[in-house]
Formats: sequence, structure tokens, C-alpha cells
Amino acid sequence: MNKYIFVTGGVCSSLGKGVAASSLGALLEARGLNVRMMKCDPYINVNAGGMSPAQHGEVYVTDDGAETDLDLGNYARFTSGALSQANSITTGQIYESVIRKEREGRYMGRTVQVIPHITDEIKSRILAVAKEDPDTDVVIVEIGGTVGDIESIPFLETARQIIHEQGRENALSVHLTLVPEVGASELKTKPTQHSVKAMQEMGIQPDILICRAPVMLDEEMRRKIALFTNVDLDAVFTSYHVNTTIYEIPLIFHRQKLDLVVLKKIGVESRHTNLKVWTSVMEQFSSRKGSVRIGIVGKYMDLEDAYKSIFEALHHAGFACGVKINFVKVDASNLEKCSADDLLGENADGGSVDGILVPNGDGKRGIIGMMKAAEWARNNKIPFFGICLGMHIMVMEWARNVLQWSDADSSEFNPDSKHLVLSLLEEQTDVKSCGVPARLGKSESVLVKNTKIFAAYGKSSIAERHRHSYEFSNKYRKEMTDSGLVISALTPDESLVESVEWPDHPWGIGVQFDPEFKSKPNAASPLFRDFIAAAKMKAGIQ
Repeated sequence: MNKYIFVTGGVCSSLGKGVAASSLGALLEARGLNVRMMKCDPYINVNAGGMSPAQHGEVYVTDDGAETDLDLGNYARFTSGALSQANSITTGQIYESVIRKEREGRYMGRTVQVIPHITDEIKSRILAVAKEDPDTDVVIVEIGGTVGDIESIPFLETARQIIHEQGRENALSVHLTLVPEVGASELKTKPTQHSVKAMQEMGIQPDILICRAPVMLDEEMRRKIALFTNVDLDAVFTSYHVNTTIYEIPLIFHRQKLDLVVLKKIGVESRHTNLKVWTSVMEQFSSRKGSVRIGIVGKYMDLEDAYKSIFEALHHAGFACGVKINFVKVDASNLEKCSADDLLGENADGGSVDGILVPNGDGKRGIIGMMKAAEWARNNKIPFFGICLGMHIMVMEWARNVLQWSDADSSEFNPDSKHLVLSLLEEQTDVKSCGVPARLGKSESVLVKNTKIFAAYGKSSIAERHRHSYEFSNKYRKEMTDSGLVISALTPDESLVESVEWPDHPWGIGVQFDPEFKSKPNAASPLFRDFIAAAKMKAGIQ
């Protein structure tokens, strides 16, 4: 029988449920179990695709083109189970499905209600994930939001029903809560007590508590929490602040025997654990020498989660190359008001950057600043990495400053330009009008030999994930290449450009896809790895 673990949060948001759930998944995989991760988001949006990155964080894309919450990125980086549309559900999706069924007469005229119809729809999707792969042992379901939020109630009720129906030996509740520090280093358990009480009022008695605290809780504090929450003492754990990396958290939980307690509670016999992946990552982290300064020139710099996978992929590359990554976050709009030297060069705080990355984004704001950064990197031989919009910036900057087409632009920003070097392809127009990117999910690219992208991957065919509608315009392909710009990857039918490179440059690559989504702490994305290697060389680190 499949096992189900529901991970919930209390007291406040941003406690790290996603990392905690992912770390638990990593530990169970290390014990030889097949784990599937799942996220239930209470927002009414059908998916994360139309949500502002500045408010919600990045949109994580799966192979099958699902636009999901960034926590699926955590699942992908910590665990190896397949992720698809099925692993991410929202209130919007649930209500959309139930209303459609009602309109089709599927409920035979009965009154459609939250219970049982909404909860049954949620339940069916959770159970379907377990059935999708017959080898699945455990499904870990993270319920977004905070207990007490009105939006989360249908998901918590569904969890209660599954725990009741499957039995506590097959389904358990893991509750993440806050133990704040007040005054002179005094830890307070009252918020945790109230949080657990709110869960109990929903009909769920947490089996395991993970207490987010500034320091490791001592036995006296854990005993007090256990007493007032009706949770076993050996099932009260601490997720304390780490000064290293989030990839140490599986080892921290393992040292507290979280995985052993979970196995005992779900009736799985203890088995040998293999934590080599995580010990190796920590060895790489500890052995880093020197640091490189990487300038991130983007649109949403006030919220790091807007580029979560990119920052993590850079850290992974730092592990692989043995260097620390120091981020220089530059709002592209600010760069429009000054010279690149002021924010990226010798005049910048801390001195010149060793590499520049321009990430994905939508809209015209900051485009001039990004092109300024690209021009400065090209002329000063600074390693440069353009992702999606970043590749478009490279193409527009080349057209304006090398081909001297001062009006060169994208049809996304200026459809009236005479030189639309980037455009919405005719066959994409109808798709775009529905608000869905024309190219979404995994797609194959064929790499050109003797290019830097070919050297990075070491093979001629790759599969990476896309999320965009605008493309390099084939109308200008010959003029671009005749002027020196290198086209280094194409779709298999050679109809679309997937990557460009600067000639006579240490490392200047732009890609149409998003390689950050497949990067892992123990297997850095080849492009991110080589980008950091080039930055390391620029910094003069041996």
C-alpha cells in the first residue's frame, strides 16, 4: 500500500515547508524508497504562469510544460522522482474541473458542494499520483499557505479524510511551525501550541513536528512542546538556521533521526541509508577556495525567489568549480540611468564583476539597461550568459551596435521597428493570444560542433525546457552570421535558433531555453558550470 505524508505549516509563511518536505523526500530516497512529491497551492489562479514573479517568485516549468510554483524546483533539486502537471494542483484547477463536470451533467443534478465534491476532486488527484507509477512507495504532499487560512481549508480537510481512510500507519501529518526568539534569547513555544491546536480543530493531530528556530532546541524545550501538543517527544525536531547551505538540511534532519521516526510511523522496516550525495555536496561546499563576483542584471531584483532556480544553479556551478559565488544584483532599470562601469565595472562597490548573467523576463522595462550590460561585457571580454530574454538582449545589442541598425528591436517591445530581429512567429500568434507561451516544456536542440555550447554539453543533441513565444527572426539570420554572430544551436529541423555566441570572446553565450531548471547540487547544469569556470579564469583563480 502507498504511504502518504502531508506537510503543513503554521504560525507564518516562509518558514521553509518546501525545503523541509524536499529534505524529507531526499532522506526517504536515501533509504531506498521511491518518492513522489506534490504541491497543493490554495490560490485561485489555475497555474503560476500568469502570476507576477515580483510577487509570487519564479514560474518553475516541468518537462510536460506545466507552469508551477517554485517549490517544485526544490523537489527537483532534492529528489529524483518525476515531476509533471500532476504534481502541482491549485484551487483554480480544482474548481475549474468541478464546474466543468457540473456543466456537463456529471453530478446528475445533485447540489455541488465543497464537501464532498471539491475534496473528492483534490483526493482523486493525490491518489492518482501514487497510482501513476506502480513503483511509488511514498507520496509527500505539501499544502501551501498557513493553517488557519480560509483558502487552505479544503486541502486540509482532504488530508484529514485520507489519513482517516488510509489509517495512521499509511498516512501521517508533518507540521512545520515557528519557535520564535523574543527578548534576551528567550525561545517561545506558545505559537507552536496554537498552531497545533488549529490543526487539531481541523481534525488532524500532527504526528511529527518540525520546529523552525534560530538554534537547536534542547530536550527540555522539546519535552514542553511534546507535552502541550500531544506529539511524541522523539517526533519533535528542529529546523535551525544554517550558515552553510540549504543542502545540509537533509543531513541535519538525518542526525536528528527524522527519517527513522517517519519509517517507524508509516510501518516501513528500517533499512540502510546512503547519504553519499549529500555528504559529497557538503564536501564540495567546504572545499571551495576563492570567490567570483557575478552580476545578475534583471527586472525583479527585489525578490530573489523571482530567479530562484538561477541562483541555485549558480551555487551548484560554484560547488563544481570550487569557488564561492558573490552576487551583484543590478536592477536593469537603474543601469539605464548610469554607465555600466558604475554598477558592474571598476567604479562599482567591490570592483568589477567576473561575469554577467541576464535572466528571463517579460515586458519592456529595463531592456536598455540589459543591452548596456551586454555591450559592456562584449567589449570588455567579460563572461556573459543570456537566458531566454537574455539571448534576445544579445541579439538586439549585436544588431544595434555591430550591424548599426539603431532601431533593431523585438516585436514584443516595438512592433513598428523596421528591423524586428526577434518576433512572434506567425504560427504562434493564436497560441499567444490565449496567454500561453508558444513553446512550453521540454524541447530538443541540436548543437553545432566547435562551439562553446557543444563543449559544455559534450554531445550534439540535448533536451532542455522552454517558456517563451518570441524567437530569433530567420529573416535576419544570414546578415547576423555574416557579421560574425555565431548560431550555435538549432531545432532539429533547423527552423528555429536555440543559441547564439559572440565570436572572439572568452565566453559569451545566449540560449533560448532555461537550463537552470535541470541543475542539481550534485550535477550542475553544463552551461552554468562552464560560465562559472570562465568567470573563475577571469578572476585569476587557479
